[in-house]
Amino acid sequence: MSHYDPVTKTISLAEYGIKHQNINYQWEPERLHQTAVDLEMGRTSDMGALAVNTGEFTGRSPKDRFIVRDEITQDKVWWGDINIPFEPAKFDALMERVIDYLNKKELYVRDCFACADDNYRLPVRAINEYPWSNQFVYNMFIRPTEAELDSFNAEWTVINAPGFMADPERDGTRQHNFAILNFSRKIALVGGTGYTGEIKKGIFSALNFLLPVEREVLPMHCSANMGEEGDTALFFGLSGTGKTTLSTDPERKLIGDDEHGWTPDNTVFNFEGGCYAKVINLSAEKEPDIYGAIKPGAILENIAMDANGKVDFTDSSITQNTRVSYPIHHIQNIQTPSVGKNVKNIFFLTADAFGVLPPISKLTPSQAAYHFISGYTAKVAGTEAGVVEPVPSFSACFGAPFMPLHPTEYAEMLSNKMTESGVDVWLVNTGWTGGPYGVGSRMKLEYTRAMIRAALSGELGLYSYDTYHIHSVFGVAQPRECPGVPTELLSPRATWNDDEAYYNMAFKLSNAFRENFKKFESYANEEIRRGGPQRYAF
Repeated sequence: MSHYDPVTKTISLAEYGIKHQNINYQWEPERLHQTAVDLEMGRTSDMGALAVNTGEFTGRSPKDRFIVRDEITQDKVWWGDINIPFEPAKFDALMERVIDYLNKKELYVRDCFACADDNYRLPVRAINEYPWSNQFVYNMFIRPTEAELDSFNAEWTVINAPGFMADPERDGTRQHNFAILNFSRKIALVGGTGYTGEIKKGIFSALNFLLPVEREVLPMHCSANMGEEGDTALFFGLSGTGKTTLSTDPERKLIGDDEHGWTPDNTVFNFEGGCYAKVINLSAEKEPDIYGAIKPGAILENIAMDANGKVDFTDSSITQNTRVSYPIHHIQNIQTPSVGKNVKNIFFLTADAFGVLPPISKLTPSQAAYHFISGYTAKVAGTEAGVVEPVPSFSACFGAPFMPLHPTEYAEMLSNKMTESGVDVWLVNTGWTGGPYGVGSRMKLEYTRAMIRAALSGELGLYSYDTYHIHSVFGVAQPRECPGVPTELLSPRATWNDDEAYYNMAFKLSNAFRENFKKFESYANEEIRRGGPQRYAF
């Protein structure tokens, strides 16, 4: 039980070995913002948001993410390059060194919740070295009431020490930064990096283990929204594919933009209390809801800003991964609480830089499972003038770095959910059309929105395959017509005006799919294996 005084807002951290009283508990975001400015850790932008630089790391560091191998995790975690084992004794020793470090620091502590469904709510305590990291926790987790704080009992703790640098030889880390989950001690330990995404992903990775193992809930790296008729739509996709943008739709209520759980009684709930959106090339015209959410209380990360506080969203000189975090109530049209039922449509978003996948296609259940396990998007190799070769990128379940179990376990849960709910699954290419990156052009957002709205409304003729063409390489069903979209755009082959070049590229991508899937074949059943491209070409 917390030793919480609602008058003075003080708290003891003695149970963690932190003995001093220089602790700022449950500070309001305005006070944290001003403290960060006073300490010269950030500046106030002309939009009112706090702008900070996260330092050396402007994104997650997957090779420095560990899970303590113990009795709980030994036989359940999918160990390997994604889930790297860490020895319990090494964790205990490192934890002691971090606590010694924090005993010399002023700290910012916040109690909060993960999971918007009260049946699955997880009480979390965050202990932060920096005030703006604590403000990020306020933005991204669910904020308790004063009454809930009176009886708050944290189940998991995030200990966040960006200024602590590990000694790899002594501590067992790969380098000076680390993010370690300990399921026995229920601690997410993050050090050596100021990137705030490590804080939320620590708890969400824990939930991706706990919810399916203990509660039969499917955790999903997806966004979700709800229509006027109460129908829920899910959007899966890796960074840069449009997951946040497309789910933030003024015609539908936003449930959440990144992490959700799907319960046995067909309810979908948000893990979070906020949004963490990319802002590179952000504009009020293209993404008015996200742009409008950047105001006092929001935190901009690693953006370029002039002496007057004017933000240049096109400037990627610090990183392409410029970000904003804000509490979900900064978006006007939200579902309260962040829970939805009646899942009707699932969208797998991919930014295909090869330019060969249809802009939208309908998947069979086996194809849906295959593409879910594959988690495909593409990265561009560079930004020089001329044609640049695209690079395929696969992340199982559209979130492999956060999935402690084997991907096929999540895929089988998804297949069962799809069967039970009768959901329709769509593959949406938000990437290139008319050729690969460097030749073709990026799909217009207005067309992607039109296709998604047509799928949601039923205008794509869900069950009439007369209105579809079966793709000759990937076997997916692509519609021949869609309201608000030029007909010629719906056939990727037709946009190339060079059949031979198109099929050479299509087979190149299909071979990459098949090569990637080899590591899952021994775990996947025959139905899932049938969902991918069925032949090689060279």
